Amino acid sequence: MSKVALITGASAGMGYEAAKLFAREGWTVYAAARRLERMEDLKPHGVRPVAMDITRPEDTARVVEQILAEEGRIDVLINNAGFGLYGPVEEVPIDEARYQFEVNLFGLAELTQRVLPHMRAQGSGRIINVSSMGGKVFMPMGAWYHATKHALEALSDSLRLELAPFGIHVSIIEPGGIRTAWGNIVADRLKKLYPTSAYKAQIDPILKAMDGYDRNPRGTAPEVLAAVFLKAATDPRPKRRYVKGFGAKPAIFIRKWLGDGAWEWVIRRAIG
Repeated sequence: MSKVALITGASAGMGYEAAKLFAREGWTVYAAARRLERMEDLKPHGVRPVAMDITRPEDTARVVEQILAEEGRIDVLINNAGFGLYGPVEEVPIDEARYQFEVNLFGLAELTQRVLPHMRAQGSGRIINVSSMGGKVFMPMGAWYHATKHALEALSDSLRLELAPFGIHVSIIEPGGIRTAWGNIVADRLKKLYPTSAYKAQIDPILKAMDGYDRNPRGTAPEVLAAVFLKAATDPRPKRRYVKGFGAKPAIFIRKWLGDGAWEWVIRRAIG
């Protein structure tokens, strides 16, 4: 009997590639995203696309119920859905900041809550939460995004301790720069703020770095992260954290071992 994985944020990038890889490895894969039509190409790979908005409780309930009705179990939940909201803390509307938390943290947590009773009943399971190197470091204009990822790190660490007695493992993936549309979406939002912003001088270098993010030759291919997802799902002794992707390890090293002052110096040098 094949194991069952639910992967969110599977319409593009890391989630899309992970869905294909898991299916190729013999898993039963449910790929979830808001736009079902963007996952049609996954069907020939044996993946089962399901429409789900992570912020809508009725969607998460429906998808979990569907998988349990069809498969009777969920072995791995990969919480990959998320996006980056960038802009000055002063100028980003609080409603948009709340939505960033709804997607990157609260929606993820609610879906996890729905899956956990079934994992506890079967005495096994893995929760894999996709954070970011941004869960360990910080940059100007990224306060709301970093806040969600720092919160996800804390939630995941506490959850890991809570679930250990039930045979359920919790791992965190901390990607660096990946060749996906993530940065392009960040840039599009910053461009809307730019004309009237008091922070143009700080936004300029961020825009330069983010625009064309999906074509950056230095970025890591999403397939590389898909393999990390699979490793976290299959390692006999899964790690607490998996760090992979352009810039992730050096950035986390500088912040952790050299301190905030050294990290801020690096950022100031990088963005001018």
